[in-house]
Amino acid sequence: MIKIICVGKIKEKYFTHAVEEYIKRLSKYTKLEIIELPDYNYDKTKTILEEGKNILSKISNKDFVITLEIKGKKLNSVQLSKFINENISNNIIFIIGGSYGLSNDVLKRSNYALSFSDLTFPHQLFRVILLEQLYRSFKIINNESYHK
Repeated sequence: MIKIICVGKIKEKYFTHAVEEYIKRLSKYTKLEIIELPDYNYDKTKTILEEGKNILSKISNKDFVITLEIKGKKLNSVQLSKFINENISNNIIFIIGGSYGLSNDVLKRSNYALSFSDLTFPHQLFRVILLEQLYRSFKIINNESYHK
């Protein structure tokens, strides 16, 4: 099973439609759950701490946690598919933090820090990018064709 924990809700319909499409496509390969947590509007320190507490409350000790961080390890699509395939027997949880990033407690709990780019993406768009890459990974794992 794969869970995606994200801070913030998707507001634009075009992102919502894209997320729904990839959820539908991924249902052929894995159980998927998206957990949306509220984003806070406190000062930076308090916001990171509150969002971190909420994130950690959704994680169990046996979950394999992947934090999405600019400073994380970069993988290409084939490497990501191998990584997912090697860890799919665990509950894999991807964490997309809020606009201020992730708390130190969440970073410490992470089993793997993953980066998709040195670029900064809006959180709503990044959720679509992550889902697309997960779908691509399962296509690769199953030796199915997918556009390049």
